[in-house]
Amino acid sequence: MKSTPVRQDSDKLAEVVVRGMQEKKGLDIVVMNLKELKNAVADYFIVCSASSDTQIDAIARSVEEEVEKLTGQNPWQTEGRMNREWVLLDYVDVVVHVFLRDRRQFYALEELWGDAEITYIEEETVPAR
Repeated sequence: MKSTPVRQDSDKLAEVVVRGMQEKKGLDIVVMNLKELKNAVADYFIVCSASSDTQIDAIARSVEEEVEKLTGQNPWQTEGRMNREWVLLDYVDVVVHVFLRDRRQFYALEELWGDAEITYIEEETVPAR
């Protein structure tokens, strides 16, 4: 009998976070799997961009709502809501970053964790009628 690999809770949480970002049209969503990296601070970093400070807040709230609804978890820590350029939601094993585009380029997290397994999430398109 072949055994299937056990999915970790952080895998499911990462999927839920992406869904929350997509709900509010998060841009350029990137999932960085850090599980194989020595001394990584989390299993996943998930990053997306927003086109306005209002959208940053909407995406962050959507992620919090989706995660709470489907897993019962709340962020261990949040940062950045007051500066309105970047929000961090820390779920311990999964760390979520929502940036204004120019701030994201400045911090360049994808380059910082460049040896991680990186997945680029395709933007959902609504079919023309």
